[in-house]
Amino acid sequence: MIKNFDLSKSTWFQTGGKADLYCNVYDKEDLKIIIKNVPSNIPIFILGAGSNILVRDGGFKGLIIKLGKGFNNIYIKKGKLFVGPSVLDNTLSKFALKNSISNLEFFSGIPGTLGGAIKMNAGCFGFETKDVVLGSYVLNRLGKEIFLDNSNLNFNYRSSVIDNNSIVTEIVIRIDKGNMENINSKIQNIIEKRNLTQPLKTKTGGSTFKNPIGFYAAKLIEESGCKNMQVGGAIVSSKHSNFIINQNNASAEDIENLGKKIIEKVYSKFNIILDWEIKIIGSSRD
Repeated sequence: MIKNFDLSKSTWFQTGGKADLYCNVYDKEDLKIIIKNVPSNIPIFILGAGSNILVRDGGFKGLIIKLGKGFNNIYIKKGKLFVGPSVLDNTLSKFALKNSISNLEFFSGIPGTLGGAIKMNAGCFGFETKDVVLGSYVLNRLGKEIFLDNSNLNFNYRSSVIDNNSIVTEIVIRIDKGNMENINSKIQNIIEKRNLTQPLKTKTGGSTFKNPIGFYAAKLIEESGCKNMQVGGAIVSSKHSNFIINQNNASAEDIENLGKKIIEKVYSKFNIILDWEIKIIGSSRD
């Protein structure tokens, strides 16, 4: 257990404050022990790859848990795919390719881990996590593990029933056999599209806002005159308007305030309120 852990180096935005407590957990039994002994009034948050999270400058007043190697397994059993929550989405797509498993190609286009993907029903290019997941094992704040099937996960657009008091411990995925060449072709197509359209080699958190029903957030943002808009060291990407970049040592406050300005401008132009896709945690600077 580490006190006052600097979270800025653990997120893609590379900014933000410290966690009161930080803990690496390497297996399920240790996780159960820790959860049972953490008082219910102390907030917990599971940190995955840090790809779609903004930690406010005042830090996180609670416990950050990082799941280690015991949660990083992928294996096939009884015709199903079992995946640990700390497995990277891209790693899953590579495993699927090697084993000629189709319909998982879209994971090559999603930054982050499977735990995060199932919690937020991550998706891209017309596919979502809910389309392939059979169910998930989840640990609650009492240290009890339960299995939720697809219907009980209550998947919606970028959301599920899994909240911050629940920890994904293993995901069960449907296996659809396919042709390796076709699978590889789809993966390469997704990678090429991402390289062409997204600012990948920058300090960013991925897509900033959810797409409103019937609209694309990036198009609304651009048509509201927000492209290249800047607050402090944070700037709207010139390559993709739904990406905010930490261009010049931006504070978390810079990034959040830029997002708020975007929301205001889009609402003023289209009467549509954008909803954050980036998960914002912690408190503002004291």
